[in-house]
Amino acid sequence: MFEIIAVTSRALCRGDDFPGRIGAIAASGVEAVILREKDMPPEEYRRLAVQAAALCRLSGTEFIAHTFFDEAVSIGCKKIHLPLPLLEKIKESREVPRDIITGTSVHSVEDARKAASLGAGYLIAGHVFETRSKKGLEGRGLHFLSEICRQSPVPVYAIGGISEHNIASVRKTGAAGACLMSSFMTAVDPKNYVAELRRNALDCGPA
Repeated sequence: MFEIIAVTSRALCRGDDFPGRIGAIAASGVEAVILREKDMPPEEYRRLAVQAAALCRLSGTEFIAHTFFDEAVSIGCKKIHLPLPLLEKIKESREVPRDIITGTSVHSVEDARKAASLGAGYLIAGHVFETRSKKGLEGRGLHFLSEICRQSPVPVYAIGGISEHNIASVRKTGAAGACLMSSFMTAVDPKNYVAELRRNALDCGPA
């Protein structure tokens, strides 16, 4: 199954009702929501994570915390996304409970190998295509993604400039799914948008 994952950015969200946007995305048919608000104070993030996790549970959607490891653990999160240096630091300094899955972002095959050695449960590889969030930086491309997928012992999710127009090419690489941020923060109807993404992803036939 090719998964679609929404990544949040309140700075891109239309209107002031950010929790409402999270709820709409959680109910849209995505497999998971990653609460990526790295610039928040830890306690503020913790409060938002409690709210976002509850909204995800209502829709049966997986909730993934981001960066704030201790705060995520304190509210019972079982999947936490960490930047690679932070994953390394945490793995070196403490025993991570076995029921917690830690994932990380990778930007090269070398990163992917290091992540595997640290016991990462999944990888997010990018940025694949040119994206507004990485202005002036060329995307690493589909060959990069294919190579990460080929060598990784754990699921790989693509990120960066993915849209309804190129999601089929992402699926062809063997990626387990695609992560999208800005399009979910601005979509007028997240549910219809997810349906369009799924239709277009399937255009490439069986993965």
